[in-house]
Amino acid sequence: MSSETSSGESRTFTVAADDDGIRLDRWFKRHMGEEVSFNLVSRWARTGQLRIDGNKAAPGDRIEAGQQIRMPAAEAVPDRSARPQRPVDPLTDDERDFVREMVIQSTPDAFLLNKPPGLATQGGTKTDKHLDRLLSGLEDEDGQRPKLVHRLDKDTSGVLLVARSARAAAFFSKSFAGRTARKVYWALVVGDLSQDEGLIDAPLAKQPGTGGEKMHVSEEGSPARTRWRVIDRAGTRTAWVELQPLTGRTHQLRAHMAHLGHPIVGDAKYGGAEAFLTGGISRKLHLHARRLKIDAPGGAKPIDGTAELPTHFAETLATLGFEARAGDNMPLDRPDPAKSPEVRARRQAAAAKTARKERKGERRNRGGNSAGGGRSGGGSKGPRR
Repeated sequence: MSSETSSGESRTFTVAADDDGIRLDRWFKRHMGEEVSFNLVSRWARTGQLRIDGNKAAPGDRIEAGQQIRMPAAEAVPDRSARPQRPVDPLTDDERDFVREMVIQSTPDAFLLNKPPGLATQGGTKTDKHLDRLLSGLEDEDGQRPKLVHRLDKDTSGVLLVARSARAAAFFSKSFAGRTARKVYWALVVGDLSQDEGLIDAPLAKQPGTGGEKMHVSEEGSPARTRWRVIDRAGTRTAWVELQPLTGRTHQLRAHMAHLGHPIVGDAKYGGAEAFLTGGISRKLHLHARRLKIDAPGGAKPIDGTAELPTHFAETLATLGFEARAGDNMPLDRPDPAKSPEVRARRQAAAAKTARKERKGERRNRGGNSAGGGRSGGGSKGPRR
């Protein structure tokens, strides 16, 4: 945040380079979180007191470096000093060592971490231990703390990127939102997939009655596509698959594989009792973010990192006789979903349905014209076609 100017009735801030591209409400949270609440920002926006370069602004507007943010003077901000602030416990030495051991790659713009299973990415209700808190252990010499730009489910392990600066975070966020980042997951699924590869194109929505904690396939949901390929099989018992999410919906891979009839091993939420294997196989979730490849800011060399498997997943592969290195022989190039057999089949079926409707309409038109033209003054009808 650049220097502040004041006119007595308003305050003006210049957007710094590190804040380029973020939402206006995120700017307030980042720089004035203890002074200005979201409700206050919304009220300023509704009453026209919040401006960007002289124009009315909304909390969701994206801001650019060099723009001027104007808001009411400090005297107009309610005193919140009396509100109790939740204390933030400093990290212990063990916690600092723990997060530093997660680092698998470091660049000028980001850290690639190997998140262990069982660690939440962000905090929430009754979740005090999470990766976001631990990022303080990766602060630079200036005290700048890395920033999350995407997340993994608590029980999903694997590669996760955190940005070193707000500017880098904005760049990476656009890459994830634009689906230019390539993500490869490994999973063990129950049963034998009948094909070697496929594309799941099934929209997902929050399942009613679960409080948003579970997703299900619904025509009213958001578009969701997952590319899958079989790496190896253990008879008809289980298959080791590579998953590439082409969209980024909550629990997408877990919900899609369950929808396909092959839930991920250890996924009780989506597979129930059928998601567990006997024979000493771990009951933990067998879903791992194996690889991430993403462009770097400023045209630098793309970031490409691989995360080693957690112990339970590696042991399961060994128990089933799989060679872990076999999974890395799969090409990363993401296929064009439009060229997949499933999409071509759906398009052909849709075209055939349209053609049938057109032929039916033509028959109706011919039938109507024949009936009208064949009627005599006595009302007799022509032959039925």
